[in-house]
Amino acid sequence: MAHLLSTTCSLDVSSSKKLHFKSINQCSTPNPTCFNMGISFSPLKKLSLQSKRSAKYVIRASAVSMSQEARTQNDSGSQQTTDGASTKKKVMVIGGDGYCGWATALHLSNKGYEVAIVDNLIRRLFDDQLGLDSLTPISSIHNRIRRWKSLTGKDIQLFVGDICEFEFLAEAFKSFEPDAVVHFGEQRSAPYSMIDRSRAIYTQHNNVIGTLNVLFAIKEFREECHLVKLGTMGEYGTPNIDIEEGYITITHNGRTDTLPYPKQASSFYHLSKVHDSHNIAFTCKAWGIRATDLNQGVVYGVRTDETAMHEELVNRLDYDGVFGTALNRFCVQAAVGHPLTVYGKGGQTRGYLDIRDTVQCVEIAIANPAKPGEFRVFNQFTEQFSVNELAALVTKAGQKLGLEVKAISVPNPRVEAEEHYYNAKHTKLIELGLQPHLLSDSLLDSLLNFAVQYKDRVDTKQIMPSVSWKKIGAKPKTVAA
Repeated sequence: MAHLLSTTCSLDVSSSKKLHFKSINQCSTPNPTCFNMGISFSPLKKLSLQSKRSAKYVIRASAVSMSQEARTQNDSGSQQTTDGASTKKKVMVIGGDGYCGWATALHLSNKGYEVAIVDNLIRRLFDDQLGLDSLTPISSIHNRIRRWKSLTGKDIQLFVGDICEFEFLAEAFKSFEPDAVVHFGEQRSAPYSMIDRSRAIYTQHNNVIGTLNVLFAIKEFREECHLVKLGTMGEYGTPNIDIEEGYITITHNGRTDTLPYPKQASSFYHLSKVHDSHNIAFTCKAWGIRATDLNQGVVYGVRTDETAMHEELVNRLDYDGVFGTALNRFCVQAAVGHPLTVYGKGGQTRGYLDIRDTVQCVEIAIANPAKPGEFRVFNQFTEQFSVNELAALVTKAGQKLGLEVKAISVPNPRVEAEEHYYNAKHTKLIELGLQPHLLSDSLLDSLLNFAVQYKDRVDTKQIMPSVSWKKIGAKPKTVAA
């Protein structure tokens, strides 16, 4: 799938020497990655899955400062060296161009961490392939980083490439030398993984192999590096008992043991997350890696303190039936006068959290790292809601704003329990200092007003669910324009 990395520069060379380009005029391939950036190219042999004839280059880009409009000072990201000096803790955010990753990268940079983003930018390609688009217009990753530099004076390094290519990832690790890795770099949508055979295989290959490569990179190049991995509450399913945080103590036939909590994944995407958890747990035991698995609930919202600083820093907001999450979708549907799409009976209950709490949880995990050999699991959410409860809250908030809002039941495209017991524990992050932003009328008003602001960008054809768990096919599917 060479086209997936089309945003990188490829040059045919016979020399294995490192090449340095100081300006776009010296780059033989016109490419937005090269534009107005300070870039160094390191030769790699396998940056593309299929193209092996030409040497490939990992792109490391840092933004050029435009102005010093504002500066923020915060030393949360500093650490002490052995001689007592204070240095910035280095955090690599894999998937830093995505919904959670972008907000997290800015938050950590603002808190004083030295941040590098690693991303192959494929999430943007998914939109092009499926005919989707973010509700919010989002700038290129290069413009985003340049704008952040101009506003704050803070640099964010950028490595454009695929972590499933170990040579690329190794080069990024050796260059940046991270103290912590925040791993968001996975295909994150359950519906996407259920479209057809090729997307199911892509999801599992990308997610499982990418995570394995990260584990091997830590082992080979940064043994003390702390892995903060985004998992999902969906790994647990909906058991008829309380969901613990990662582990459960069981007495069976007179003997007691503490074991990993049973997993009941409900899509090929969720299954990939289960495989990740098993691989991470094993490497912690075998190699002494330190890791925190953040089993995150459903995220809502779009604004953080950092993304609200400038329109070029605005985060993406998905409202479609493939990538959109429930509350975000409902608010957009209400804004454009579309009935709220409740799947089936609407009793499906999950944990939810504000995106501001996502970035806060990641920061807490980094500041309180796991011990060598420890595989730690935190359930990352703040409140539980059923789909019907969310629909009722959005209906009430929308009516206050003068919107005509109603909910309808649509056939459930998923295979899941629509009425079930659900009680998940989520105390560990609270104990470490998480201060939740709970869902309130004012927050719903803000999210609805945000959706109204951009409602002219809504494509109503993308609202209804189009992916069926039972009708997943072997042949590739393309959404008609």
